[in-house]
Amino acid sequence: MKTAILDVQAPEARGAAHAAIVDLAEVSQMADEGDAAAGALASQHSMLQRARAFAEPLLTAQRFDTGEDALAHADGVSAILHGVGASPSLRAAAYLVYASDYLAQPQDVLSRAFGPDAAALAAHTVKLVQVQRNARDTLSNEADAPLDAEQVERIRKMLLAFSRDLRVVLLRLASRLQTLRFYAETKLPCPRTLARESLQIFAPLANRLGIWQIKWELEDLSFRFLMPDTYRSIAQSLDEKRLERERHIEQVRQQLADALRDAGIAAQVQGRPKHLYSIWKKMQGKALSIDKVFDLRALRIIVADVNACYAALSCVHELWQPLPDEFSDYIARPKPNGYQSLHTVVVDAQGRSIEIQIRTQAMHEHAESGVAAHWAYKEAGTKGYAGVQAAGDFESRVAEARKTVLRQLLAWERDLADGAQGEGSAGNRGLFDDRIYVFTPGGDIIDLPTGATAVDLAYTLHTNLGHRCRGARVDGAMVPLQTALQSGQTVEIVSAKEGGPSMDWLNAELGYLQSPRSRAKVRAWFNALAQQATIARGREAVEKLLQREGKTAIKLDDLAAQLGFRSADNLFDVVGKDEFSLRTIEQVLRPAEPAPDPDEVIVQKMLRGEPGDRAGEGKGKGILVVGMDSLLTQLARCCKPAPPDAIGGYVTRGKGVAVHRADCSNFRHMATAHRERVIPVTWGRQATAESTHYAVDVCIDAHDRPGLLRDVFDVLAQGKTAVLSMHNQTTRDQLHIVLTLQTSDTGKLGGLLSRVSQISGILRVRRK
Repeated sequence: MKTAILDVQAPEARGAAHAAIVDLAEVSQMADEGDAAAGALASQHSMLQRARAFAEPLLTAQRFDTGEDALAHADGVSAILHGVGASPSLRAAAYLVYASDYLAQPQDVLSRAFGPDAAALAAHTVKLVQVQRNARDTLSNEADAPLDAEQVERIRKMLLAFSRDLRVVLLRLASRLQTLRFYAETKLPCPRTLARESLQIFAPLANRLGIWQIKWELEDLSFRFLMPDTYRSIAQSLDEKRLERERHIEQVRQQLADALRDAGIAAQVQGRPKHLYSIWKKMQGKALSIDKVFDLRALRIIVADVNACYAALSCVHELWQPLPDEFSDYIARPKPNGYQSLHTVVVDAQGRSIEIQIRTQAMHEHAESGVAAHWAYKEAGTKGYAGVQAAGDFESRVAEARKTVLRQLLAWERDLADGAQGEGSAGNRGLFDDRIYVFTPGGDIIDLPTGATAVDLAYTLHTNLGHRCRGARVDGAMVPLQTALQSGQTVEIVSAKEGGPSMDWLNAELGYLQSPRSRAKVRAWFNALAQQATIARGREAVEKLLQREGKTAIKLDDLAAQLGFRSADNLFDVVGKDEFSLRTIEQVLRPAEPAPDPDEVIVQKMLRGEPGDRAGEGKGKGILVVGMDSLLTQLARCCKPAPPDAIGGYVTRGKGVAVHRADCSNFRHMATAHRERVIPVTWGRQATAESTHYAVDVCIDAHDRPGLLRDVFDVLAQGKTAVLSMHNQTTRDQLHIVLTLQTSDTGKLGGLLSRVSQISGILRVRRK
């Protein structure tokens, strides 16, 4: 038995007359777009027939995990979509989504047969269903239990999935309704978690989108499964007085129709369906008995235009006594989902209350189908879907329709979060406050952190676009790049053909960037720029050395490999940073001397294990050579060690023992090449005396600005540290400084360098 890709439901074509009207409206609204659009609609009907024929052999005799026939489920979903005015191509997608579960390679097969868009929809829906099922698994069996933080977060992911392909919204709503219909018709027990998810998630989503047909039925069926005793009690109460109520409704309907006709108002007067869940909610919310619920007796008036709505309202209030507290004008102030109507409650001569809705035909169609009508526009043309947009009025209407739907999804998300907070769930507080959702001009939704700017949006869309961002239009108006974006805004990035980011973007006080990801991309751009300058400086130094040595024919990559680097650029990088001595390269380039150096005897003596009688103190400022008599020592100029640096000795040719810092790159390379020349050394008492001073090189990388060097020297002066020499180099707006400082203890120097690093504009401070 296969598992359904969408929740299963039973076929029952409802609202066919309304759907036919919607289809006719589609064709009439596309008339001014030309015969091509009408031809596209005909092509969609053909696609619907082909999709069903394709799916029929795959779905026949297959049953989902609920026990429903797969093909019957697909037919039911298609009928529900037809009832809310969905386009034929979307109805066709329902068959393809179900059929994909029975294909070995659905993406390839559907792409060849129906195009890549249909294949992508099927794949996307499969992934979404898994997310949704995981969310359902966390639901408890309590009908009115509040959603916890984990459940809301899963629903949030579902919302984002909806936003990436809007057709999924209708597919999921129609699928869930068909599932509940199947359980109702077969009288099989419906899982409570599925019914609760339908009541707390799917019905509010349908309400937010204004799709009343689906919303009311989802609520009533979920109510039936979650609270069967209460549902049965209300249903029986309605049946007991059904005949009396129906006679009264017909009587007042005819009375109202006559009054409107006498007043010269052309109108349809209809009885309204009664929804048991709505009745129960009113009974609970207002502590009413079932006889006091107003919409047990309800009428709907449909007129031609808005003026006729208010004229009909006046006629109703002249005919019967209105209840002032029960009047709502949703025409002047529509509901957030776009719903418009006049609502009033009146009392007839017998003292019985009647609820009356007054609306135009357009308002009525929107109330029944809501934003579902936008899919008719969206899929009527050959372009305009999934961000593909051509120029013209039709495509602009498609993009605007998509934004309308997405705004309602975002509003639904806020409703969900607010409802969770209202239930006292502390875990949900602020759950959605850290994200905003904005639109591109094509209608695509982009998820950003709260407070994000247009520059953050540009880097989210593409790194190169972020580098070239120079301005932004928000809802058509130019705004500063530091402007914090808000959910629901449409943002267009204005970019240059080439160029890079500004250094000001990294200044948090200026507010250009809020996203750490965007800030990292800007910092990476400047780091790459600085590295290019360093490599160029190192290449120039190495090439000059090769010219002096007469070795210009040598391959740079081979030289780098000989020195232990992966590439020539790696060698140039450390040379450009003064972290690798050119003397080491000279030693590699020059041929080895045939005769051993006199100091070689000392090395061999050590290797043979013939140490001297004591540790001798050499002439290099109190440095002790472990295990040897007094030897000539000197501090290496490449790394300039000073107490208490970890040090190591290297026996040179004719110049005694060179003392390097243990982390000196030159020392590591020489030790690797000539391990036998490495000798242990340590600082003596004379070396660590406060009267002994050492020259230490410090490298500073900074953004160049007026007064920078003055600020650096002020900090050094406060630390009573003398500056022996300075060398600086400027690349674009970056400054590279090498200072030679005098100190007796590098440990004390660390705190001073930390203070230097805090100066405005300083990027990095380090020992050379």
